Amino acid sequence: MLAALIDVAQNVGYFAIFGLIAIETLGVPVPGETALITGALLAGRGKLHVELVIALAAAGAILGDNVGFTIGRHYGRRLLTTDFGPFPRQRKRLIEVAEPFFERHGPKAVFLGRWFAGLRITSAWMAGASRMGWLVFLFWNALGGVAWAASVGLAVYFAGHSAETVADTVGVIGAIGVVVTLAGVIGATRMRRRRPTGDATAAEADRV
Repeated sequence: MLAALIDVAQNVGYFAIFGLIAIETLGVPVPGETALITGALLAGRGKLHVELVIALAAAGAILGDNVGFTIGRHYGRRLLTTDFGPFPRQRKRLIEVAEPFFERHGPKAVFLGRWFAGLRITSAWMAGASRMGWLVFLFWNALGGVAWAASVGLAVYFAGHSAETVADTVGVIGAIGVVVTLAGVIGATRMRRRRPTGDATAAEADRV
């Protein structure tokens, strides 16, 4: 895949990098981060300018995320809570979990989500559907987009071909991290719901 993207990037240039990253952050699972890695590798070979690669990657990430946030804000909750379509109960449960999560950890999720494949695609949608404030989202999203593009782009630019293996490893770790995080949030939510029942039972026992 990387070799194919290198050919595409050489033929289409910076537009491919910007477009793929914007589409990925919009919520479509395309290889956006791989496009950034490809652009940085080509910059290391002297075929592209690393400054432009990083700038366009950051711009594509910020633009795509804001479009995704807007879609999620206006249509995400409706799509998740509707009874039509597959898995209605799971979709409703998702919004029940996501809303308190983004209320407490929204800025961190938006900023750090840039480095995790699953969150990179879904965080903007879920932030919008969870009614996160747009100005808060904009600040942390822009900060995360710039930091992500600069850190990944410069790391690959200076590391060269070995960065591809590192990127694959980080992608796997990121996917595992998303699963573990979601499982932890769901588990904590269930435990909190069970506590009041236990307290009430104890109170009744004291009265008897």
